[in-house]
Amino acid sequence: MKALLCERHGPPETLVFREVEAPVPGPGQVRIKMAAAGVNLPDGLIIQNLYQVKPDLPFTPGSEVAGEVDAVGEDVSDFRVGDRVAAMTVHGAFAEQTVVLADRVVKLPPAMPFDTAASLLMAYGTAFHAFRQRAALRPGETVLVLGAGGGVGLAAVELARAMGARVIAAAGSEEKRALALAHGAEAAIDYRNEDLRERVSAWTEGRGVDVVYDPVGGDMAERAFRSIARYGRFLVIGFAAGSIPSLPINLPLLKSASIVGVFWGSFLVNEPETHRRNMQELFELYAQGAIRPHISRKFALADSATAIRWIMDRKALGKVVVTAE
Repeated sequence: MKALLCERHGPPETLVFREVEAPVPGPGQVRIKMAAAGVNLPDGLIIQNLYQVKPDLPFTPGSEVAGEVDAVGEDVSDFRVGDRVAAMTVHGAFAEQTVVLADRVVKLPPAMPFDTAASLLMAYGTAFHAFRQRAALRPGETVLVLGAGGGVGLAAVELARAMGARVIAAAGSEEKRALALAHGAEAAIDYRNEDLRERVSAWTEGRGVDVVYDPVGGDMAERAFRSIARYGRFLVIGFAAGSIPSLPINLPLLKSASIVGVFWGSFLVNEPETHRRNMQELFELYAQGAIRPHISRKFALADSATAIRWIMDRKALGKVVVTAE
């Protein structure tokens, strides 16, 4: 089979695409014939040895995959050859076939396209877990989403809206702000040229937001935290800006607010049944038309390295997907 390989740590330009031996599923594993794979920021981190997961070299990057099961290992009873599935792989998705533990695999609704499924698992799974299990988001609350035009941020905009919240989107380009508004945000802030705190205060009549969804980090985190309401929850999702913020610890004290970590990968491993229930609810929201992943760019499998570079350069509007065709 053909696969993208990281043979030495470095930028996407150091990756190679070549023929390798197809993996064989072991006990408790299934093999998926890739139809589509989502491209995510961790894919750019893991190849540079900057991610918390550090696979041995050589390895294939790619953190989420959708396709058909084409082989099952021993002790697997929930899946059969031919099942349409999606899975969180952490790495391995940018290949014609990939092996993954069965408890990380979910069956897809019959009508869901593979590229949509590959766009939904990580971004929407993270946002759903963040709002449902970590923030206990309630209808009528207000959510500020940072980085609202990317795949993770746009998923949060849609899900917060679907869960009955009001959404303020912060994004750095007019195109990304327009996309967030089209997907359910009620207001959009140009964080590069506008005062985030002033705009949030004006829109909330001085109250602040109940929840901040932050996949960006960097210097914007403190500005966002200073916009939080009493008893607010600040969701730490990731650090797309490239730096981990340092917040003055008196801020949560003054607002009686919470800083809440959201490590979806750990949740997936430690609470697989809750994860499966979350995914079923996401599939129901998709069937109702409440969420619709926005795919702005598709790349062929052979161009997976270019797709990773596209994400690293923050060119994505919504999701970027690699396809087998």
